[in-house]
Amino acid sequence: MSVQERKQRERAERERLIVATARELAEQQGWDAVTTRRLAERIEYSQPVLYSHFRGKREIIGAVALEGATEMAAALRAAASAADGPRARVTALARTYLDFAARNPAVYDALFQLDGGLTFANEDTPQPLKDAFAALLESLGEVAGDGVHPGLFTEVFWASLHGLATLTRAHRLPPEDTERRVELLVDRLAMV
Repeated sequence: MSVQERKQRERAERERLIVATARELAEQQGWDAVTTRRLAERIEYSQPVLYSHFRGKREIIGAVALEGATEMAAALRAAASAADGPRARVTALARTYLDFAARNPAVYDALFQLDGGLTFANEDTPQPLKDAFAALLESLGEVAGDGVHPGLFTEVFWASLHGLATLTRAHRLPPEDTERRVELLVDRLAMV
């Protein structure tokens, strides 16, 4: 291994450590607790080292969001592939989405609530975000209905899931009714 390859590998490892530490701190104490000073202390590197990887907290949030999008896409695809038939796939997709949001609140916030400097829904959208949307579209496109654009249907279904996840987490909806909401969403919106 050349010196250059070793330095690149070490840089990538430091970057993963920064992202993992930021994510862990955000999940434990919230995003307000994630500062470059605190991250530098936790990973035992100086703040200038952090700034050599990320220009600031915004880029760190973006990196956590991209990692989370990759994980969400994998979870959605796994749930859909394990289900048999359109209704079971859509139901599994909805449950998995809501479960991901509940189990990973800081990641979910990085993806959909905080400014991570990422663009959505255009050609500059980073691939992990496109892939997460595609994971929804793959199952929802088949139940969109005649004359309904699959992408638009997926956006509406996703918006419904996001609303449920956000309102439940904010204690605006009782969590014990989540399963009934999923069934209603699948029955009425997806009509499968």
